Amino acid sequence: MNPNLIIPVGTQVVSRIEIKGKQGQRICLEGAVGVITKAPTDNSHSYRVRLPNNTEVTLRRHEFSIRKHFQKEGLQNSQDMLAELNLYESVIFRCVVGSVAFGLNNENSDIDRRGIYLPPAELHWSLYGIPEQLENNEKQECYWELQKFIILALKANPNVLECLYAPMVEKADLIAEELLAKREMFLSKLVYQTYNGYVMSQFKKMEQDLRNQGEIRLKHAMHLIRLLLSGITVLKEGFVPVKVEKYRDRLLAIRNGEMAWEEVNDWRLDLHQDFDNAFSNTKLPDRPDYEQANQFLVRSRRKMVSS
Repeated sequence: MNPNLIIPVGTQVVSRIEIKGKQGQRICLEGAVGVITKAPTDNSHSYRVRLPNNTEVTLRRHEFSIRKHFQKEGLQNSQDMLAELNLYESVIFRCVVGSVAFGLNNENSDIDRRGIYLPPAELHWSLYGIPEQLENNEKQECYWELQKFIILALKANPNVLECLYAPMVEKADLIAEELLAKREMFLSKLVYQTYNGYVMSQFKKMEQDLRNQGEIRLKHAMHLIRLLLSGITVLKEGFVPVKVEKYRDRLLAIRNGEMAWEEVNDWRLDLHQDFDNAFSNTKLPDRPDYEQANQFLVRSRRKMVSS
């Protein structure tokens, strides 16, 4: 709540106090609903509030709550309680991603970690709910809740697919190991649309930046080319490459500004053509195996039910 915000006329509010008249009669119940009919110019003055029986009372800002906020207070307390839990204890899979995993890091590169968390079933079923992902920007960590991770993988999200094929795995419990063993169920022709579409949109933005600002984010351009190379391999060979040894020098030349933009863009266009050819000849299915993914999720959920 912003204590300096003036609540506008017409807002429904809930009284936090009981008001009695001079004769001791009750005029306003604690918890009564009313509508603001007159608002002050600042919070040092009072509001006029009309009650359901058309009686008007005077209330100061701390003596009432906005009705929709009042209704959420109990649920907000639940969120506060959830924040006190250490959901990071429920991480079942953690891997190193980004430049370090790709082999494109330098002395200034951070170590980025991604993974999956799977909380107890009781928490998942509770009023508290669970966040779709846990993020710690200071530690460069992000963990998706299992269902969210699976959905992103089924959509051929490159960040998630790379986690499944990451060579630097730091933690994997039995559920995560089963998922890694079944990771091919997520690979399909959707990689072509997802990867291609993202690269096309991002290169269009970079061309605009080049026209408007005279520069682009070279590291971003490098990773877009890397993404095309990865997608082509997925369609041709049926796995997601993470290390980029074969193309490392050329990719670093982009990041270091040693390759002209025209050359970068020509490489991109050639890769789009290679991607088209790979798409035409791939043996991957049109869609991922939704049923197998769903069965895995259900089994994993059941394992989290307390005995």
